[in-house]
Amino acid sequence: LKGKSYVALAYMTGILPIKKYGEHSTLNMFYEYSMTDASPIQEFTGFTEDEVKELCKQYNRSFEEFKTWYDGYDMDGISIYNPKSVVEALLRGKIGDYWTKTESYEALAIYIRTNAYGVQDVIAKLLAGETFEVDVTTFQNDMTTLNSLDRILTLLVHLGYLAYDFDSKTVRIPNYEIRQQFISTIREMGWNDVITALNNSEELLKATFACDGEKVAKFIDAAHQENTSILNYNNENALSCVISLAYYSAKKSYEVHREMQAGSGFADMVFIPKSGVSTPAMVVELKFDKSAETALQQIKDKKYADCLKNYRGEILLVGINYDKNSKKHTCRIEKIIK
Repeated sequence: LKGKSYVALAYMTGILPIKKYGEHSTLNMFYEYSMTDASPIQEFTGFTEDEVKELCKQYNRSFEEFKTWYDGYDMDGISIYNPKSVVEALLRGKIGDYWTKTESYEALAIYIRTNAYGVQDVIAKLLAGETFEVDVTTFQNDMTTLNSLDRILTLLVHLGYLAYDFDSKTVRIPNYEIRQQFISTIREMGWNDVITALNNSEELLKATFACDGEKVAKFIDAAHQENTSILNYNNENALSCVISLAYYSAKKSYEVHREMQAGSGFADMVFIPKSGVSTPAMVVELKFDKSAETALQQIKDKKYADCLKNYRGEILLVGINYDKNSKKHTCRIEKIIK
């Protein structure tokens, strides 16, 4: 194409950027826009939030549900939705996993199955709601030169399985649809430690609703023991990671916020029920080598429940402590009405 007088403009599409064969590519006359840097055409890489709101209005569907399932790709400050999945869900009249069925399942599974460069550890943290810093500049723009963790994670960004934040240089799991694909992959390959935590998640949530602090502590003990290798405890941040993984099933019906500004401080975790959900809100405070009573009292003293300004109903105040000597958790739960 280069230097040909009959070529005014060439427009080429593909899931991966142009292959890097060396310092000076023969295709260096192209401008590239990708999942790691789509500026200045980011609004055209998918449906914007305003477009999805209008579509949901036209088809009489819940925008909140579409946001949970298909949002999550932040393109330089613009929230982008997966157009394939949005269209399928609207035409079929039900929310579901549509886009991931069009991609090669092995593109995701093969790298997790082998735990190449510790990718399983990273996926577990991402499932818990963590982000992970990635250097996307080392990627060779193919599916074969994957000799580092950065390159594997960057490929998953280009395939759409992870979302990349250009400012923080971090990746995360973008939405519920993709999260379900990771879970399916993990279950199929028998990744037992994470599966146990996920299976116990529903029971943990029920125990929390019942204000059964003793049972909650036992479930969190189990989640910790199953994931000791990937979620080593050394501070409250590590504790919050395993708590987030243990409460994984809550993501279906709650907006989960970490380090949320509340009252006269920051609440470690706040669970706000999604629209149409009747379960109680939850404010969780975590302590390391102190006591569950101390955690619970801090929620009250600093008025963390005040962050639920527009919420009316039951609120569970949950204090959790981890004792590094006994390697046990304790939990205290109180219920208030707002």
